[in-house]
Amino acid sequence: MGVNRGRVFLGGLLGGVVWNVWSVAVQFLIIGMGRYQAAQNAGQFLKEPRYPAFQVQWVVLLFILAIILAHLYAWVRQTLGPGPGTALKVGFLVGFAAGFPTNFGTATWAPFERMFPLGWMLELWVGAILATLVAGWLYKE
Repeated sequence: MGVNRGRVFLGGLLGGVVWNVWSVAVQFLIIGMGRYQAAQNAGQFLKEPRYPAFQVQWVVLLFILAIILAHLYAWVRQTLGPGPGTALKVGFLVGFAAGFPTNFGTATWAPFERMFPLGWMLELWVGAILATLVAGWLYKE
């Protein structure tokens, strides 16, 4: 049986909403906006982003990633079986690959607080897990 692309897209969109809510929560509750301001004032971060409308682009990227994860879940469920266990595995593995290595390096070498890379890692790793669980919950053949 083929992949239900409509359900993949729907699951990816809803997963993207959940991931973006998680992203905002991480930025405000875990990292804290005051840390960004302090790092900018200390010259550790740029005052203006290099890319215009970075926040909008980040939101779109998280939606794209969530749709990719929904597709991955739909593909592997035929081998690993449907359900939250499979969604959790996919989200865990992709979230680790997306969030851990770069932020581990950043935490090791960057001159700013380690809370930044910790928050960014959690944003990607936990966000991938949440988005995949939502997509898996919505997916039907």
